[in-house]
Amino acid sequence: MRTVCPTTRMPFPIGARLSLVLTYDGGTRHRGKGPVMTPLGRHSAPQPTHSIEGETPGLNVAVFDPDSPAALPPVFLIHGFGSSVELNWVKTGWVAALTRAGRRVLSVDLPGHGRSSSPYDLDSYTPGKIRADLLQILIDQGVRPLAAGDPTSGVDLIGYSLGSRLAWEFGATQPELVRRMVLGGPNPRDPLADFDLAAAQDFLNDGTPIADASTAWLLNMAQVVPSNDIFALLALIQAVKLEPFDPTDAVPKMPILLVAGDQDERAKSMTLLAELSGRAQSHVLPGRTHESAVTSREFKEAAIAFLA
Repeated sequence: MRTVCPTTRMPFPIGARLSLVLTYDGGTRHRGKGPVMTPLGRHSAPQPTHSIEGETPGLNVAVFDPDSPAALPPVFLIHGFGSSVELNWVKTGWVAALTRAGRRVLSVDLPGHGRSSSPYDLDSYTPGKIRADLLQILIDQGVRPLAAGDPTSGVDLIGYSLGSRLAWEFGATQPELVRRMVLGGPNPRDPLADFDLAAAQDFLNDGTPIADASTAWLLNMAQVVPSNDIFALLALIQAVKLEPFDPTDAVPKMPILLVAGDQDERAKSMTLLAELSGRAQSHVLPGRTHESAVTSREFKEAAIAFLA
């Protein structure tokens, strides 16, 4: 029988232990091999409040420790639009695969997703603000700048879809922290750039059909997840449109693995990112779409090998 964390309702992957679940507006920590319900954990000092620019973002962070740690940096997972730690990384087997490989795993529900708060102000959702939140999370979790002779220093990133856009920008702006990156379903265009906000709002108000197929697909994907706050996600889309993705603005210089399914229309042009990087490899998954690529065992194995 699988153990389930009472706070996140996420099953603990076999071979790993959920060492920390922390809601950064004062949540409960869990340490050890079972869900130990103590306010601060068994052997810990009070956890600092996560605060950016005087605000408390209320982000839900999960940390998974392997039973047999490898001498490698932690892996930070950044999920896609409309997803969550549980959907993107736990249920698809990523956390289990990474912890079996000895990797410590950090992850977070982005604003408006999963168990994170759903503010309605646009500033909470801009990519720049989200990247600042991600940086603070890594600092709070003890991630140290890359240092020669210390194989556990720095952090590796794995992003998917919108998470790949955020990882690209984060790696470009934090080269002293990021060792390597794996970007799944990447796109040199903003994944949400063409979303028709007006059509989505009309559909939600009175059921008016959405003509744009991409908008209808994204909205449906967001609506099928019960924990999603659809109006908060529309605020995120609007905020992302205010800071459109231009991968040429800042290019990450660390090694990158770009991965997409051969049926993924949104990632057909990922070679443009490889050309920009100059240090990127591409891996195409046969028979996989944008939705199904993340569950691929081949994807996981390629990522783990690349980050070893």
